[in-house]
Amino acid sequence: MIGFGLIKGLSVTLKNLFGPVFTIQYPDKRVGVLGLAKSKKSSVLNLIKSHPKEFLFALVGMAKVEVRIEQFPRFRGNEFVWYDDRCTACASCAKYCPLGIIEIVTHASGENLQAGENYAIDKFDIDTGRCMFCGLCVEACPYDALHMGTDFERGNYHRAKLVLDKETLISQDKNPSSWFRPQFEEKEYNPWDSDLGDYKEAGRHEKPSYEKIKQNWVNKRKFNG
Repeated sequence: MIGFGLIKGLSVTLKNLFGPVFTIQYPDKRVGVLGLAKSKKSSVLNLIKSHPKEFLFALVGMAKVEVRIEQFPRFRGNEFVWYDDRCTACASCAKYCPLGIIEIVTHASGENLQAGENYAIDKFDIDTGRCMFCGLCVEACPYDALHMGTDFERGNYHRAKLVLDKETLISQDKNPSSWFRPQFEEKEYNPWDSDLGDYKEAGRHEKPSYEKIKQNWVNKRKFNG
């Protein structure tokens, strides 16, 4: 019958028209007074005292709050997390990179000569503008110094600013992805809930105690004897 074909074709659209809204306004959304108070983690009275201008905008539903889209802990963003205290400047990450976007420059530090002289890192650059985020550098790191990051809001108008240099990697927030890091999944670490600034917790292995080292050394001598 003429006319029913249109209704039949729009049946899915009409069904979802009156359902709940799933649209996420990104990167910010407009909220009212209650929504603004919730985002500030404050009561309405404290909101009036501390943010009177934003409160007036919220009365007419024009206040804006930032929207952060949470992902899974194993989500890999377009950044890297680097712990300089764990890095030995072995350059394994740079050697395994198929695109050659990691540049490391070192010099002999003159420290820890008995155990094998350490290297001081002068330059540690990662060009994320050319990176395909395959994760081979993270897999190659023997000391868990380099991790995939979770931030994905690093768009820029200048390619030079897409290079993560040593200072940026050290100073930025430490929210590493749990991808290829079983120690994070064992501890149920969620990069969206907390910051992992302690370089000791980022490692896969714990430093053995003196008693454990001595015991292993004695057992090894007995076995060889």
